[in-house]
Amino acid sequence: MKKLLLLLLAPFVLFAKPTIAVSYPYIEALVKSVAGDSVEVATLAKGEWDPHFVTPKPSLITTLRKCDALIINGAELEIGFLPPLLNRSANKKLNSSTLDLSTKVDLIDKPELLDRIVGDVHKDGNPHFHLDPHNIPILAKAVMEFLSKLDPQNSATYERNYSEFASFWAGKLSEWDAKMASKKGLKVIQFHDVFAYFNNRYGIKSLDNIEPLPGLAPSSKHTMHLLDLIKNEGVEYIVHDVYHSTKTANFLVQKTGIKLVLMPHDIASLKSIDSLVALFDHMVEALK
Repeated sequence: MKKLLLLLLAPFVLFAKPTIAVSYPYIEALVKSVAGDSVEVATLAKGEWDPHFVTPKPSLITTLRKCDALIINGAELEIGFLPPLLNRSANKKLNSSTLDLSTKVDLIDKPELLDRIVGDVHKDGNPHFHLDPHNIPILAKAVMEFLSKLDPQNSATYERNYSEFASFWAGKLSEWDAKMASKKGLKVIQFHDVFAYFNNRYGIKSLDNIEPLPGLAPSSKHTMHLLDLIKNEGVEYIVHDVYHSTKTANFLVQKTGIKLVLMPHDIASLKSIDSLVALFDHMVEALK
């Protein structure tokens, strides 16, 4: 009887969908583009949250405990919340089934000095690499290869879906690149250097940040410096993330008339951003 029961249950065990935990919504979108409904995806952070600071809730420990694999942004973006979650989950499978996307692209802005005197910097470089739309197919390919090794019985599906996604994305890149061609040389300031990869891709010059140093709140002295910078250098936009206060930015707008743009950093960071395409459509159209 026991042997019969095992035989009846075997197909469900053999063909159970892998559960992939991912740190951010953009990674969820990549996985779904490649895997379709062949995997289950559990996302740790929400799009509107500051990606540096995610509350390590007990429910996230349970999520990691039950998952078969993990895909992270890397470059220390998750360092403030993920290590304790992984320790508490005690999921040994993740020791060999974790994909760090930061290892698949060239990182910029690697600090020359690792010291609190230069602020809260990431030793490997700026971790917001997914905001260069040209990095997206690179990341999608990494996801495809990772899933194919994890779940070889569906590798042909993953390869086909990736190929279709890459072809579609190439068309969107041509569209976005054409629209952004006229923005080369545009001068902006940011709150935090979230959009460095997008700026670099399209030749946008980010002259300074509202933060005097990464992780340091804006001071009166630095704000006065920004006022002079805006007036003297012809800065046209404050490109501001959605999760920091716009108090200082609003002051600068009031004093100079500069344009303030709330720029999304991930899917669901603004209500209208429901996909990777919507994310970059918004970013491109925001700088009119």
